[in-house]
Amino acid sequence: MERTILHVDCNKFYASVECLYRPEIRDKPVAVGGSTESRHGIILTKNEIASKYGLTVGEPLWKARQKCPDLIIVPPNYPLYLRFSKLCRRIYEDYSEYIEPFGLDESWLDVTGCQMSGTEIAEEIRQRVKYELGITVSIGVSFNKIFAKLGSDYKKPDAITVISKDNYKKIAWELPAGDLLFVGRSTEKKLAYYGINTIGELANTDINFLKSILGKNGETLWLFANGLDRARVRHKDETDPVKSVGNSTTTPRDLVDNGDVRTVMRVLCESVARRMREQGLKGRCVTISVRDTELNSFTRQRRINTVTNVSTEIFKCAMQLFYENYNWERHIRSLGVSVSEFDNDFCAQYDLYGNTQRLEKMEKIENTMDSLKSRFGNYCIQRACQLERRDLSGFNPHEEHIIHPIGYKAG
Repeated sequence: MERTILHVDCNKFYASVECLYRPEIRDKPVAVGGSTESRHGIILTKNEIASKYGLTVGEPLWKARQKCPDLIIVPPNYPLYLRFSKLCRRIYEDYSEYIEPFGLDESWLDVTGCQMSGTEIAEEIRQRVKYELGITVSIGVSFNKIFAKLGSDYKKPDAITVISKDNYKKIAWELPAGDLLFVGRSTEKKLAYYGINTIGELANTDINFLKSILGKNGETLWLFANGLDRARVRHKDETDPVKSVGNSTTTPRDLVDNGDVRTVMRVLCESVARRMREQGLKGRCVTISVRDTELNSFTRQRRINTVTNVSTEIFKCAMQLFYENYNWERHIRSLGVSVSEFDNDFCAQYDLYGNTQRLEKMEKIENTMDSLKSRFGNYCIQRACQLERRDLSGFNPHEEHIIHPIGYKAG
């Protein structure tokens, strides 16, 4: 049986929700963006009116204001967006139990075998979301996930596009290669260098040549372009095992010395360790990311001798990595840290130096701190060393950094 896959994309999601709750700005150019003061000043999304001014996602707010002086910028309200995402999902669940999210505002649905056709289901979902939630969606209907997503991007807003085995060469093959999922800017430039500018040209390129210039990804993209994607839509209750836990931040000001880095890194490490403890995870590989004021970035990682979820141990490894790999040619704009290689079955070996006992005591102390923070707030207990540079330590990534469900390939 030929599959019927939908890809539902909420149009201008954040901005649409904000305009729904703020009628006074509905007829004005609106963008949802980070704070200029905290240097998270980019456009996350914008409404249709703002799009007419040529504003793009990821564009700095100062640049956007030059294009559109009357632009209204509102801060993101992630709890509200999460609520609407869940409300959309409830509607989707009336049609299938195979629902796979791709971010907060996008989902694939497998409606194969339903009494209604894929187009009929798409139309019903489009109308229900519009009238029940007050926002609009664009939906792609196809025989695989890749072309379903192409369909939802093909016509916006509030539209349905069907890409079938009969018409995909006419619709999909004429689109730029960059519209295909997993063709990023770097891959698009490399393809263009070899004269491959459209999805059709990609589909008709020799697969061995694509593998020679893109590796395994070349074969994957060739299959995608030719409509041969076989990836399934996961069940709504299926989740991937956690592979890493991390936090990063763009700092309120440039970091100019090791003391600045230690202050920010400690906040990040405490957040990561706390999240790991909440999920019952212990890991052994620490990774740091550093971006300087010229936006040059690098990552470094190291395995530690034992698994841990103690912030002090993570912090110690992270700072060693930093000291060994940064020479302060430029100031620093952002930092990140993550832990991976989880192993909860690891048996710690006691030694003559008491290292294992020390880690166990530190973990108990940090668990106690977690309980206090849960009851009385994140700032009820702090390290004295963090009070010296409060302009850098006064952020809370544990609560402020939202993790979005992102997934594609499975099984």
